[in-house]
Amino acid sequence: MWEIRRNWIIVSLSILLHVSLVTSQPNCTVSGDTFANDSTYETNLNTLVASLSSTIGNSGFLNASVGQSPDTVNAIVLCRGDISLPACRECVAATAPATAQRCPNRKDAIFWNETCMVRYSSRPIFGVLQIQPVSQVKSTIRAPNPQRHDEELRALLESLRGFAANGGPLKKVAAGNTTAPDVQPIYALEQCTPDLSVRDCTDCLTRAIDDIPTCCSGIIGSGILRPSCTLRFEDYQFYNDSMLQLPQQPITREKPSNKTSIIVAVSLSVSAFVILVFIAVLLRRRNVKQKREENVENSDEVSTDDCHQYDLAKIRAATDDFSADKKLGEGGFGAVYKGIFSNGQEIAVKRLSMGSAQGDMEFKNEVLLMARLQHRNFVRLLGFCLQGKERLLVYEFLENSSLDKFLFDPIKRWQLDWERRLKIIRGIARGIVYLHEDSRFKIIHRDLKASNILLDRDMNPKIADFGMARLFGQEETQGNTSRIVGTFGYMSPEYMMHGEISVKTDIFSFGVLVLEIMSGRKHSSTTQNGETVDLLTYTWEKWQQGTPADNIDPIVRDGSVSLEGMLRCIRIGLLCVQEDPVMRPTMASVVLMLSSSTVALPLPSRPAFLAPNHQTDSDWSIATSQDRPDTSSRNHLSLTNLCPR
Repeated sequence: MWEIRRNWIIVSLSILLHVSLVTSQPNCTVSGDTFANDSTYETNLNTLVASLSSTIGNSGFLNASVGQSPDTVNAIVLCRGDISLPACRECVAATAPATAQRCPNRKDAIFWNETCMVRYSSRPIFGVLQIQPVSQVKSTIRAPNPQRHDEELRALLESLRGFAANGGPLKKVAAGNTTAPDVQPIYALEQCTPDLSVRDCTDCLTRAIDDIPTCCSGIIGSGILRPSCTLRFEDYQFYNDSMLQLPQQPITREKPSNKTSIIVAVSLSVSAFVILVFIAVLLRRRNVKQKREENVENSDEVSTDDCHQYDLAKIRAATDDFSADKKLGEGGFGAVYKGIFSNGQEIAVKRLSMGSAQGDMEFKNEVLLMARLQHRNFVRLLGFCLQGKERLLVYEFLENSSLDKFLFDPIKRWQLDWERRLKIIRGIARGIVYLHEDSRFKIIHRDLKASNILLDRDMNPKIADFGMARLFGQEETQGNTSRIVGTFGYMSPEYMMHGEISVKTDIFSFGVLVLEIMSGRKHSSTTQNGETVDLLTYTWEKWQQGTPADNIDPIVRDGSVSLEGMLRCIRIGLLCVQEDPVMRPTMASVVLMLSSSTVALPLPSRPAFLAPNHQTDSDWSIATSQDRPDTSSRNHLSLTNLCPR
């Protein structure tokens, strides 16, 4: 009996040590402003502090103010998204008075407790991104495999970030876990104050994630605390996942009084005026945007603010004057050459085909985009050259060429074991999430395929070839085009048939890519009973027959203990290629599905382009091209193949 009690005490103390990491973290130095004893500000502060715990509702978030300027006290209270309302109120009741006691005479203070945060200020703070001060708390326990731990941790945190940021006006919180060989389980929770925009929440969490290498690298059990967002990770489940999907409370509307009617009437009048002003501003901005786009389309100039402009002579010397021996491949854009600068730096140079007006426009598009995009899963643009008729892009050189050179090669494919394939899928997904949600622009790649995924020496995937990319505004969800570009087999039906572009365009391409990676087969060359069927048809038939494992490459399937994870990837691929774009998941949810085995997956519906009666891919292509209007039948293929010599 004593042995059982002793073990229980040890476990309890261990958990308490972890909990103490994020408990009682006050900061009284948000600003240097102070107030005098017995002042109006102190009275307002005491009034506000006393009311917070009883005022907070089921969402666990409260924004409140007391007093008139210059003695107004503004407060934000946020409870951790997985706790109940009674526990939330209990935490706030203890934390709010303690904040004022530990920060006497301070007009600005913040107090992080285990399950809640209390913050007050003399300045307006609602809807304002606040990243300082920051508190970094960590345990002293190091992971057995620090590098792998940090890689898996970052992947999990980046996958949760988009979920949290898109959480809505009541809660912006996400939690999940991940497991990997040689790494202890990792459980994480990220949360923003729900008054933030999606962009501000993403920015805050990105900064918090970026703090980990300098704060908590290789450490088990840590937290990053900022006024607008927090994150925490442990090696045990510290959160209650059953409480993370609380239903939104219905809004109760009271019958308006005469006074309320007057307020409503005035508000409507003011709103109408604001809307008119807003429309006028939008029209002006649209005109400015159109002129800017015309300038980009028609100008030969590209800004050098974000990347280096190389001299043509230097590039000629690096490539032996574009020698045939240095040629890596050729595509619709032009040839690609390997080069070596005098300092030993290896580069890949993409050379625009002479006289190609289409390529000239895409050259400018790629320079302007790639110069501004920085992500570990993108090929890095080092610079460019505009001299005479030459249009050159200079990229980092990647030793392992493109994914298709491994995936579809009977010898090299043996290097792609299950762990490497999963790593490649996750890396591609993280890169697409950055394009769709986390970059300064919303970007649709439009040409995701195996030959546009390059691999570095550690087989990390890097998305390449942004010449076909399309920019969207942050709030823009869909566009149309009469110029269809991309590669057959990877293009979604709504895009290929009707020119409709959205994030679901890339998600379809990603789904095809996942199925190719899992099967080791090209999308257009799958053999069944002596005849050729396209990959989507074959995969769907196997799914319907209850034998999806037949679609897994035998190289990774036979003798593997990770069959469940492989089948999960097949299912995710099928979810991404569903015929109805609305049914396809977002890339943020895909990343979460790939990172956490506890996330439930919906059942996939019928894929697009399902070939009836085992129709061959070539027959299918001819039939659809005849049915499409002329504006949609042009296929501007991008076929750059990088193969180092």
